Amino acid sequence: MKKTGFIGAGNMATAIINGMIANNVATTEDIYVFDLDKDKLSVMEKKGVQVCDSANAVVENSHFVVLAVKPQNYAQVLSQIKTSVSENTVIISIAAGISIHYVLSSLEKNCPCVRVMPNTPLLLGCGATALCPSENISDDDFSSVKKIFGSSGICTVLPENQMNTVISVNGSSPAYIYLFAKAMLDYAKESDIDETTALSLICATLKGSAEMILRSGDSLDTLIKKVSSPGGTTLAALDVLDKGGFYQNIKNAMQACTNRAEELGK
Repeated sequence: MKKTGFIGAGNMATAIINGMIANNVATTEDIYVFDLDKDKLSVMEKKGVQVCDSANAVVENSHFVVLAVKPQNYAQVLSQIKTSVSENTVIISIAAGISIHYVLSSLEKNCPCVRVMPNTPLLLGCGATALCPSENISDDDFSSVKKIFGSSGICTVLPENQMNTVISVNGSSPAYIYLFAKAMLDYAKESDIDETTALSLICATLKGSAEMILRSGDSLDTLIKKVSSPGGTTLAALDVLDKGGFYQNIKNAMQACTNRAEELGK
C-alpha cells in the first residue's frame, strides 16, 4: 500500500485507520495524519501513526489523501492544500454531498478522486461503504482505495448520481435502526423486563433478521409473511405500524436525508 494520509482524525478517520492497521493493509509508518485537535493527534501518535503539523505536510508525504473533515470545512481545506496536491495525488472524499467536480475544481488539478460514503459500523469492522471513482484513476489505485475501506466491512461501487441517495441507505441508516431498537428497549423496560436481558434479545434479533435476509433466499415480503400467522400477535403489531404510516415514514425520512445531502452538495 502506498503512503496514505488523513486530514482529520475524528471517529471515521480513526475507524478507517484502525481497520487498515488491524488487517495489514498498511503499516503505521505509511499512515500520516493531521488534525487541529492536539488530543486526537496524541491518540494517533500512540498508535505509531505519523503525526504531521499541517494538512499540507500530510499531502506532501502521501499518495492517497483522505479528506475526513466536515462538508462545511471543505472549501477551507481544499484551498489550503491545493499547492501541495500533484496530478498524481489520489484524493478520497468521505463527506456527504461533496462532488468529485467540486473537489477537483477547488484544487485546480485533474488528479484522481474517489467519492466515498462509509458508515459508523466501520468502527467495529462491520462497515458498509459506497464508492465512486473519477474516470482518470488507475485500476491499481482504485483497488487500493477499495482495500482501505474493505478492510473494515463491505464495499460497493456506484455512479456519482446515486451517491447522495445512498447516504440514506447506508450512511445515515444506522441511526434509524438505533431509534427502532431504542423504542423496543424502552417498551421492554416499561414492561419490567430487565434492560440487559431485553437488549441482548433485541440485538440478537436484529442480527438474526439480517442473516435471514441474506441467507434464507426468501424475499422481504415472504419473510414478513412467515412471521405473521393469521390472527396472531405479529399481525396485530404490523397493523398498528401500518396505521401509523411506518413504511411510508421510513421512505419519507430517507428522502429527507437525500434532500439534505443535495442542499449540502457542492
